[in-house]
Amino acid sequence: MSSLADWSCFVGFDYHDCFVQVCVMDTSGVVLGNRRIANSLVDVVDYVDNVRDGRCIMGAAIESCCGASQFAEALQDQYEWTVKLGHAGICSKMKQNPDKTDFSDAELLADLCRVGYLPHVWLPPKEIRDLRRLGRFRQQLVDQRRNLKLRIRAMLREERIEVPQEAGNVWTKGWLKWLKEEARLPEHSRWVMDNHLSDLERLLAKVREVEKRMEEATCDDPVVQRLRACKGVGVVTAVVMRAEIGCFQRFACGKQLARYCAVTPKNASSGKRMADAGLVKAGSLALRTMLIEAAHRLARYHPEWKAMKERLVERGKPASVAVAAVANRWIRKLYWDMQAIEDTQVAA
Repeated sequence: MSSLADWSCFVGFDYHDCFVQVCVMDTSGVVLGNRRIANSLVDVVDYVDNVRDGRCIMGAAIESCCGASQFAEALQDQYEWTVKLGHAGICSKMKQNPDKTDFSDAELLADLCRVGYLPHVWLPPKEIRDLRRLGRFRQQLVDQRRNLKLRIRAMLREERIEVPQEAGNVWTKGWLKWLKEEARLPEHSRWVMDNHLSDLERLLAKVREVEKRMEEATCDDPVVQRLRACKGVGVVTAVVMRAEIGCFQRFACGKQLARYCAVTPKNASSGKRMADAGLVKAGSLALRTMLIEAAHRLARYHPEWKAMKERLVERGKPASVAVAAVANRWIRKLYWDMQAIEDTQVAA
């Protein structure tokens, strides 16, 4: 009598905008089919149904890339498949040969899913993916604003223009008024500067508009409201953390969450030499930036974190290292504080 394992199969997808490479493999590792199909959910499912010959689909894997989350979510919602997102970087390192083809990639994903060695990543819900897009759009605007400010300052240095003391600090209203009305620039440079200032005003207005939308979008989110209750954590930091972390409970411990946030130190020890090499490079760098900025404010306003920073500085640690340590400890402590809130959400 045949068992359930004899009538089971696994599916691997190598996703592209125009097509999907689909590999179907049985439990013994035999490839039942591996073909390029048009990027159509119906066509992909029809092909798998024809090839699997009545076998039960035990799992499916798709590399994490642009569009893969939407594709995986559609398979789960419409066809009730169990689909996991594979970590693209780790999957490529697990290949047995250096060649890269869509055929071999799809087969590898199906095989890793079959043996249970797929290095999968979290598939965020649609609401979290949408919130991430909003936060990353703001970051793009902030990057444009920074680059524009650098160009403005560079023009002043090239023209050797000294700012009078009565103009005030850089980027204040008085300083901008002096730059727009009184700074003496050549004809074409003045025209370029006026355009830069106009673009700067537009970007500032755009950033404020996005931040207002972020606040409106999360006004009923208990996780965001809990984060904003921390003194020194504003709406931007709270929304970015909510979007990038998503669910705190998907991490096994606070240390794992801190590593995902890229605020854990990197060990560089060898033999008798014990040393650190700064913060880990892996993880969400945008999230790390927000946490470091939040740590500066926490060390200024919160007695516990202020005392921790002062202790580290007294021991000879640079201020930047002390702030990174505050960010690390704060996010690890926050992990446990958020458990009750997310449990309440699940119960509701």
